[in-house]
Amino acid sequence: MSNTLLDARRWQAICNRDKTQDGAFVFAVRTTSVYCRPSCPSRRANRENVSFYETPEHARSAGYRACKRCRPDQADHSPHAEAIVQACRDIQSAEEEPDLATLAASAGLSPSHFQRIFKVHVGLSPKRYAMAVRKQRLRNGLPASENVTHAIYDAGYASASRAYADNATPGLPHHRYRKGAEGETIRYANTKTSLGSILVAATDRGICLVEFAEQEESLDLLETHFPRGHLEEAEGNLTDWMAGVVARIDVPQKARLNATPIPLDIRGTAFQEKVWQALTTIPPGETVNYAHLARLLGQPKAARAVAGACASNHLAVVVPCHRVIRESGDLAGYKWGIERKRALLERETENK
Repeated sequence: MSNTLLDARRWQAICNRDKTQDGAFVFAVRTTSVYCRPSCPSRRANRENVSFYETPEHARSAGYRACKRCRPDQADHSPHAEAIVQACRDIQSAEEEPDLATLAASAGLSPSHFQRIFKVHVGLSPKRYAMAVRKQRLRNGLPASENVTHAIYDAGYASASRAYADNATPGLPHHRYRKGAEGETIRYANTKTSLGSILVAATDRGICLVEFAEQEESLDLLETHFPRGHLEEAEGNLTDWMAGVVARIDVPQKARLNATPIPLDIRGTAFQEKVWQALTTIPPGETVNYAHLARLLGQPKAARAVAGACASNHLAVVVPCHRVIRESGDLAGYKWGIERKRALLERETENK
């Protein structure tokens, strides 16, 4: 694997605060002289200030000190943490999915005990984790693959039908994703809002990206989403659309009264696009839960997949995934921070 690709995967692990990568590497931040675990809960650093090291010892040799929040210099106190990390690596590197008995034997545990502690550490069963690894391989392989069929087999699927079955709910990545916006011009601009800086990007068809992000993060985000697109800083020709996005954040009541539609160039899998389109029909000031949204889509058993699609939304506010909550009434997670979600909902319900 090239260093560039390896670093990209490590950066994604940091963005996801992926505990399964703890112990695989550490990252250091130049501006703070601190090194951390991939799962560190501290505020995310700018990519340009981050470097990666194989071990804490390498980071210390480079002059960095250990983070006081995630304690990367201390061993995980769980007696099975190392075995679970190794199992995750075995699943990631295997051409065929290892069975539960093999993984448990390698960890020196019974299958039932291994499955239980694996789920505690990772949040998924070994089988679900292996499925997620295959899906990610497929997504990563599509841009460079000659065709979708080759990408399916390279990802470790035994057949195309198995790949489609695994991806039946969230859908296989769309051909536009595979092409990485090749041949398209993506215009972008940054502006400030009361909830932080935002990045807005658009094609001639409409807005294709809205992210809460600082200006220095913009190019990294754009290159991740549109690796083959032509990126062009907008010169005033996004003004009206930007104003519409900002209004939905800062003055949602006024935006509701002067509801000027913003054209959207929505890009995702077939299922994701279906969920995102449904989200745009939820009125400001109202919320639904994941199960209700799944029923509206005619797929009552797809609540978890709906939650995944909401988490994958890259059109903040204009595709209002912040209006989806848990059945208990809890706000659940939000890609751009739970406090932003709470603030958006509070503003939308004022003078409803």
